Amino acid sequence: MKPALAIASFLLCAFVADSSGQGRWGRGRRGEPSLGDRNGVERWHNDPRFPDDTFRFVRLRPENHYKWATDYPDSDLNFSFRLQQMTAIRVNPEPIILPILDPELKKYPFLYTLETGSLDLTEEEAKILREHLLNGGFLMIDDFWGDDEWENTRDQMKKVFPDLAIKELELDHPIFSTVFPLKVKPQIPAIEVALRGRYTGVFWEKGARGAHFHGIFDQKGRLMVIICQNTDLGDGWEREGEDPYYFAEFSEKLAFPMGINIVVYSMTH
Repeated sequence: MKPALAIASFLLCAFVADSSGQGRWGRGRRGEPSLGDRNGVERWHNDPRFPDDTFRFVRLRPENHYKWATDYPDSDLNFSFRLQQMTAIRVNPEPIILPILDPELKKYPFLYTLETGSLDLTEEEAKILREHLLNGGFLMIDDFWGDDEWENTRDQMKKVFPDLAIKELELDHPIFSTVFPLKVKPQIPAIEVALRGRYTGVFWEKGARGAHFHGIFDQKGRLMVIICQNTDLGDGWEREGEDPYYFAEFSEKLAFPMGINIVVYSMTH
């Protein structure tokens, strides 16, 4: 077995073992989130000699985007937990939120945003994002559905990179197999859609039947942006503890593996 596949196999076995009723299964948020509330997600400790030598999940708070907090804080907390649990990456247990114009942004290579069907970047935000990404940063865009939201997402990315093409990523791209080898482009429905779809077979919103993953590359071919269209990885992270069927079919098999693949790929390329 190839080393990468051996690692992926080990991690998948560990993931299945952890989700069989032990550990954090059964945890899940009901009610409104509050800042600083971990909702049962335990803190872990990294080497105190290297307090800043960790990966930190950073959610963007654009100026003109009222949906920036969708799935917060559970998606960020759960994903950070699973990333440190399932990989050798040292992960900061405290994900953070940053405005795009915050000078602290330059400290963090990985950025996350979502619901970009309603995003409206200012000229300065587009400039800061462009500089950050060209200097080695990476942006993950998640959770938008249908043609109208895709059109707005594409328009916003054209503000950032007017001269760069947006290209669809096919399944043979290594981001789909960096740690966990995925055989499909994962379409993660919101939990309510998934539970209805269990009986109807419809796992999508707004007529958006197929998931698409797009990339924006710099002039040297480095992937700087991944755009996850017609899928909601964040809900797969956030709602992992609320329903056994949803966890087994969408969180465990698709949402966490794809998210981990994206982070590991972005940090190693």
